[in-house]
Amino acid sequence: MFHRLFSAARGTCAALCLASAILGSAMPSAFAEDPKAGDKPAGQEPAKDTQKVDEYAEAQHEIAGPAGNPECVWLGRRVVGLLWRDDLDTAFRHLDLYDRFGCPGAHIQASFRCIILHGNNIDPKVADSLNGRVQACWINPANPAPPPAPATPPAAAANQPTNH
Repeated sequence: MFHRLFSAARGTCAALCLASAILGSAMPSAFAEDPKAGDKPAGQEPAKDTQKVDEYAEAQHEIAGPAGNPECVWLGRRVVGLLWRDDLDTAFRHLDLYDRFGCPGAHIQASFRCIILHGNNIDPKVADSLNGRVQACWINPANPAPPPAPATPPAAAANQPTNH
């Protein structure tokens, strides 16, 4: 009885393995062409990566101590941003990791204080306004750099009176 049972199970397993090998080799060729591959510009990803590296290098150069370490910068900026958006559960989970890496908790406090004091010009509809303010406050919580001036929309510029 056991011999027949194991023989049937072995045959079923062999058939499944063979079917998965055949389907596995056929499926990638069906999906080889990525329909969204033409949507992205060719040089966009490397520029974004070098920008991130430059941000971490700037933080390490400007901040003395462990708060300038890349892992502390990445986690700390996320914690400050999450606190600003009132996502306390996620912020505390990130804060646990921040502490585990030996990053200074006082820098989180100073950066969040900076965000609160200078956050009156953060536009909730523009993600980069919060990210830029968090980055400026992380680099120098006592005296953050002013945020970049918002670009004048073309419609607003066209409606302004001209002096003729």
